[in-house]
Amino acid sequence: MQARLTRREALRIAPASVVALASAQTSTSQGDSEITVRVTAGSKRFAEQAALRWQPDRGPSSQSITVDPSKSYQEMLGFGAALTDAACYMFNQLPPARREELFHTLFHPSAMSLSVCRICIGSSDYATRPYSFDEGEPDPKLQRFSIDHDREYIIPILKQARNVNPELFLLASPWSPPGWMKANNSMLGGCIRKRYFPVYARYFSKFLQAYAEAGVPVNAVTVQNEVDTDQDGRMPASLWGQEYEMEFVAAHLGPQLKKDGINAKIWILDHNYNLWGRAICELDDPEVNRYVDGIAWHGYVGEPSAMTRVHDAHPGKHAYWTEGGPDIQSRRYATDWAEWSATFTGILRNWARCIIGWNLALDEAGKPNIGPFSCGGIVTINSQSKEITQSGMYAAFSHYSRAVRRGARRIASDGDLQSVSHTAFVNPDQTQVTILTNSGDQKSVALRSSGKQTQVNLPSDSITTLTWRS
Repeated sequence: MQARLTRREALRIAPASVVALASAQTSTSQGDSEITVRVTAGSKRFAEQAALRWQPDRGPSSQSITVDPSKSYQEMLGFGAALTDAACYMFNQLPPARREELFHTLFHPSAMSLSVCRICIGSSDYATRPYSFDEGEPDPKLQRFSIDHDREYIIPILKQARNVNPELFLLASPWSPPGWMKANNSMLGGCIRKRYFPVYARYFSKFLQAYAEAGVPVNAVTVQNEVDTDQDGRMPASLWGQEYEMEFVAAHLGPQLKKDGINAKIWILDHNYNLWGRAICELDDPEVNRYVDGIAWHGYVGEPSAMTRVHDAHPGKHAYWTEGGPDIQSRRYATDWAEWSATFTGILRNWARCIIGWNLALDEAGKPNIGPFSCGGIVTINSQSKEITQSGMYAAFSHYSRAVRRGARRIASDGDLQSVSHTAFVNPDQTQVTILTNSGDQKSVALRSSGKQTQVNLPSDSITTLTWRS
């Protein structure tokens, strides 16, 4: 059965989070060494458990995990999901008071605190219909350009989310250029014609300017969602060869945004781990490198260690995980939190600064959807009753987005325990966070840090977040 978010629960989530933080602050002021414990397992969802206390360290063992705050890695940007046309459409179906409650739960810094979301430049496959911002016959002067489609419910939803969390970072990705820019004259599949590179760079610029004027500044863009597939022409998509992406960024998009005074960051690839070699080759080019902030990664093919390969080759460039989500047809859609948390751990231990899930909200059938895939929302909004239910991915996100703040640093955590994965952070306020995921049977492990240790019970198929002050 899916976990249900009632009106009362939505109103209670934020105070619980505040109480946990206040407890940690009180403990610190009294010189106490309490560790706040939150667990998801069985019927529990980010449930507060009895606090733990530090004891003298008894040294490492085969059942211990050691956290070392002296070794730090990437700075965190945050966690979130995609506010596609489909997601915004579903949010727009809710009564205003119900949507306000839900957005407080999802975005407010005292609650779920989602802080990085992805939006679409035109239509993705999760939309009510295919569309671009310049439909029709060729229009190289972009005289017909308009974001009016997005003004109906997308821009209002984005503005509401940012009102709840003013620090919300927005990444924008196109699934296809307008059809008239492509060899097949369609948004479905195909590839862009090179002669339209200058026009398409202006298209990006006009989109960013129009959104800013509408009150929704965008912080970053990718050149293309999933550069290495046209999805067999079944949905908005476009192939972008490596040389095409390099030329577009270095000779057109980068210079155009600079000329127009637009500060949005440029991320390349926006596709799977197995394309890590392409990412390195693109960054090896000085003209591409000068305009690119980092790589956007999807986790459908390959291993997250690919991000470390690219980091080692270009340590000045960042890694961002920008797409992945549940399947609405999965029997474990609502309960696969440990699988998602283990996935998140692998992503974060390989230099990713953010994790962005796919559609933040869809209906009970995984719609609106004009494409061939059976994705589910991070939350489901029933198309008839408007009842809201949560996915296992939502439960996993709770343990990260509620505890790990923007500007946190991932720190070292070591220990090779069967079925247990782990990652650790230090927040800007010096709160330390360790997240333990147990994909197997119940077990007890020793957590060691700074000459202290404590014993932690890990239920089967669970996530445990431990928070304390140094």
